[in-house]
Amino acid sequence: MDEPDRWRHMTSAPRDGSRILVTVRPSEQGPAEVDLAYWSRADQFGAEGWRASDSSPGRVVEYAEPELKCWMPLPRANPGRASSMPAPWDGEDVPLLDGSGI
Repeated sequence: MDEPDRWRHMTSAPRDGSRILVTVRPSEQGPAEVDLAYWSRADQFGAEGWRASDSSPGRVVEYAEPELKCWMPLPRANPGRASSMPAPWDGEDVPLLDGSGI
């Protein structure tokens, strides 16, 4: 990953459980935002899919595939850089390939 500060299409997101930054699409619940998420295999607490990293047993926050717009790897620690989340990606949206979504 030679360009860590670049948003990428969700189809290329790692599904190995590693934590990544995701842009959550705007909805009636609020504007677009950035969250820390990971791919989880199905378990006793929920189905296979994207989960917010602050999920806990019994309080799983799951994202449906159409809710996530794009992803980027976590930035490396850099003491000289301001410690804030990047802005959500605001570029042109890529249509979903499978036609799902609301």
